[in-house]
Amino acid sequence: MKILVVADIHSNWAALAAIRESFDACLFVGDLVDYGVDPVPCIDWVRRHAVAAVRGNHDHAVAQRVVPRPGGGFRELASVTRPLHWRVLNRDDLKYLARLPVTTTVECGGLRIAMVHATPRDPMDEYLQADPQAWRERLRNLNADILCVGHTHRQFHLELPELQVVNPGSVGQPRDGDPRCAYAIIENGKVSLRRVEYDIDATVLQMRAAGLDDRVIELAESVLRTGGKMPINVLLPAPPVPLP
Repeated sequence: MKILVVADIHSNWAALAAIRESFDACLFVGDLVDYGVDPVPCIDWVRRHAVAAVRGNHDHAVAQRVVPRPGGGFRELASVTRPLHWRVLNRDDLKYLARLPVTTTVECGGLRIAMVHATPRDPMDEYLQADPQAWRERLRNLNADILCVGHTHRQFHLELPELQVVNPGSVGQPRDGDPRCAYAIIENGKVSLRRVEYDIDATVLQMRAAGLDDRVIELAESVLRTGGKMPINVLLPAPPVPLP
């Protein structure tokens, strides 16, 4: 059985549409929304193709109408794109995001696969990179062959004595220095981390068409084209406009 694992799509339909792998089952590990401007086809694709999906921190924030905290960088990008999501997503879309489980475990291809967006200890917020010892401390009492996670936007595959930990990386906003769409394939118990190029120009043009401010587009485009690097001038919030 061939299992496609995807995470951190972030409303980037051009990136998701570039995945042309055949698969028997798809697992989605959270964060369909925010940062990009095309959430509707992304949600539709996951609803149609994923046999199991979990909620990411951005899915939760959009569904619960959480206003982003002030700040620069990614907070600023979320603060601009999230209101757009609230305009274009209908009640069923928001209900789908709100009802995604925080964690789940599925039997797939003869494997018991646990799924969580961040970590079992903190399902939606803890950032944990490919640190074997740190992961072993978080795997206690987890009955699974493979744990699939996302959140960091960085691909990795750890083969630990307890189980395998797979982070497929980010479909829509990689942050590991490689701008290509990232995903993973699990086939006959073997994990393969894969990348595919996508039309970044199309994603940027769509942001312009959505009416995003030039400064925010500069931030997003830099992240998309470099695989995670932000221009220094957009790391902080925009200076306030003086009153007339």
